Formats: sequence, structure tokens, C-alpha cells
Amino acid sequence: DDQIRFVKSALWYHGYGRQELYRLPSDGSAGSRELLLAFSWLLHRLGLLEQLLAQNRVKTGDETSVCTCEDLPSSQKCTTEITSECGLEDRVDVRYLQWLNGRLRFQWRSLHAQHQEQCKLLHKIHLFTSGSHMDQILGHFSVIETDLVRQPENYKQLLQLLESETMQLEAFLEWKQLEPVYWHWMETVLDNMAEEGDTCKSQDSHLEKSCLPKGMSSCPWADSLTGQIDRLSRDLKALHDRLHELVTHRKAAWCEKVKAREEELQEGFSATARKIQESVELKLLDLTNLCAPKRNKRHGPCRLVFRSKHPASKVGFARSVSKEPISAVSATEVIRELQMREASLERELKQLREECRLRLDEIAGGLDGVICVSP
Repeated sequence: DDQIRFVKSALWYHGYGRQELYRLPSDGSAGSRELLLAFSWLLHRLGLLEQLLAQNRVKTGDETSVCTCEDLPSSQKCTTEITSECGLEDRVDVRYLQWLNGRLRFQWRSLHAQHQEQCKLLHKIHLFTSGSHMDQILGHFSVIETDLVRQPENYKQLLQLLESETMQLEAFLEWKQLEPVYWHWMETVLDNMAEEGDTCKSQDSHLEKSCLPKGMSSCPWADSLTGQIDRLSRDLKALHDRLHELVTHRKAAWCEKVKAREEELQEGFSATARKIQESVELKLLDLTNLCAPKRNKRHGPCRLVFRSKHPASKVGFARSVSKEPISAVSATEVIRELQMREASLERELKQLREECRLRLDEIAGGLDGVICVSP
């Protein structure tokens, strides 16, 4: 039961909105086809196999994650849009949310401190092993390579991990070749489910229709009942025509009112549009440096490469290792871009706080006998 509830909650968190899955029994006695559909949805929506390959990748070099994007990845968007559809509304006390926020801030600070300590240790390893690597572009050992130098017997475990990763990559390539067959099969599964649903509905309606004449044929008052049904049908048709005329009349009157209201609000709408345009232009000016064409947005893991204090080189992030010149970005450039992004977000936060304060002042002004003191 716990596993089934966990699967349902995880699928709901990722935005799966098929109600039939959440109505399945908790004992696991039914729902294999619904689980198949949910698994296929995860494959298509989240890129499940690609994520698993990225998580299980053997990291032989020291890497870090660099992100200068302004938006979240597409796989992380709209994960809460399905809340109202699934009927799983949040009913949590505000104090509990504040406690969670404080706990999250504490964990974030702890993580930041551990990351700083890791950077210091990596710097020591890269500095002490500088000039020892066969590749002159790198020039230093990574943590795994340093551990192999100190304990050569661990190379067997690393070799097993690399062989396992190779098998996974081969399986992924085979899956890519057979993937169209799988999705064709899923289309047939969906068609069969739709046909079964239509068949069940038609059978139910056929049973209802077939039962009525049998009961009526043995009743002496069947003819009078048929006449009453005919009269009711004529009355309903007349009522339908009358309602159609009334709706048409009301719709025309409403269109006239809307047109008049639009003319009244035209001036106010123009002023609001000008304000929105000005705010958008200000934000575009703030993002001019971030959206410069010569700077590409970076997202994902990058390999850490230590550079000496030689004028021709500097500390940077290299995505590949080869004898040819590599495209690197220095840590100072990344820090500068992140600082600019931070300043832009702080300005936006200040503007939102000001709008919230004005809104709260408007609400407080409508309360009688209440005095609000700003902090």
C-alpha cells in the first residue's frame, strides 16, 4: 500500500492528470494498463532514460554545475498545474510553511558551507598535482585519479563502473532504434481503451432501450403513455425554440453593453497599457547585458580545470579535453553574470514588495476600527 501511494503521489507531483490511475485500488489488484500508460508518459514528458543515464554517468573528472539561464528547464515547468484537476488541494497552516522555509534556509546555508569546503580541498589537489598529468591542457589530476595513484587496486572497481555505463549506453542505443515500435504499440493500447469505453457505453444504452419496449408491450396503458411522451417532446421542442430566441436577444443586448463599456474604459486601458509598456522597457534595459548575442547561456555540468597564474591562462571551466584549443569560460565571468542576474532579481523583488505594500494599504483602508503599523 505504501509503494502504491508513493507512486501515485510521485506521478501527481510530476503533473500526471489521468484520473483513472488515482482511482485504482490500493491493494494492487488492478491497473497494470494504467501503470503502463503512466510509465510511457514519464518516458515522453520527463526524458526518464536520459535523466537516469546522466545520474549514473561515471565522473572521472572534477565537475561543477553552472547555470546562467533565466528560466527553468521545460521538464520542471507546470508541475503544479494539475493540482485543481486532481482534487489534491493544499490545506496547510501558514506557520508550518514558515517553519519549512526556515528549515530550507538552514539547509541551504549548510550546503553552501560544505560546497566552500569542497572547493578548498579541490584547489589543494589541483595545485599539488599540477604538472603531473599527461594531458598538458589539464595539467593536474582529478580526485578519482589522485585516489587511483594512492590506491592502485581501486582501478578494478572503476573499470567495472565504466563497463556498466557502457552496457547502459548500448542498451539506450538499442532502445532508440526500437522506440518507434514501442510508441506505435502504445497508440494501439490507447485505441483499444477508447474502443472498450465506447463499447461499454453503447451496451449500457442498448440495455436501457431494449428493456423499455418489453415492459411496455405487456402493459395495457402503453398507448396512452406513448401519447404523453409525444406531447412532452413537442412541448420540449417549443420550449427549446423559445429559449433560443431569448438567448439571442440577451446576447445582442449584452454585446451592446460590452461595446459601451469598452468605449468608457478605453482611456483607462490606454493609460494602463502605457505603464505596462514602460515597465517592460525598463526590464529589457536591465537584461541588455544578459542577453548580449556574444554571450551564450550556459546550463549543465562543466569540468573544473585549474590554471596557473601564467598570463596566457587563467582559472576556467572546460567542457572537453583535447589537444586543440578549447572554449573555456573563467570563473570571474560566471560570477559577474550571476551578480548581474542577482541585481536584476533584487530590483524586481523590491518592485513586487512595493506593489504588495500598496495593496495591503488599500485593504487596510477598507477596514473600520483597525490600525495597521508597518514593521
